[in-house]
Amino acid sequence: MDMRDRVNAALKDAMRSKEADRLSTLRLINAAIKDKDIAARGSGDDDAGVSNGDILAIMGRMVKQRQESARAYEEGGRLELAEKELSEIKIIEEFLPKQLSEDEAAKAIDAAIAEVGADSIRDMGKVMGVLKGKFTGRMDFGKAGPMVKDRLG
Repeated sequence: MDMRDRVNAALKDAMRSKEADRLSTLRLINAAIKDKDIAARGSGDDDAGVSNGDILAIMGRMVKQRQESARAYEEGGRLELAEKELSEIKIIEEFLPKQLSEDEAAKAIDAAIAEVGADSIRDMGKVMGVLKGKFTGRMDFGKAGPMVKDRLG
């Protein structure tokens, strides 16, 4: 079952069980996917819609946005809004694959460096390309970039 089908099935289940918060979050996910579909159609890309990798990237961005919002709400003393953002994160993360641990990420980076044969910082783009190809949705590339840089630099 692809991601789009999983989200739609969860949406229907949330409707049946009258879970308003879950339903709201799932509708946001669906809207983001449809926006990406429309953008892809407008640029002449494939009519079938976005790929599972694109959907994982969309959800990853949604999680990051909510983490930043929750942090801002906590700093502003708006704990009820921060809790809402955190609950949305939990719902979105149900669809994301398990994130790599720090050690697993380090091993993956070492393997990618070996695969590409990288020996200087100039090869960082190649290494990141391999990592994004294999670990989209499972690795935080904001943290992986500095780790790759340390190993190559």
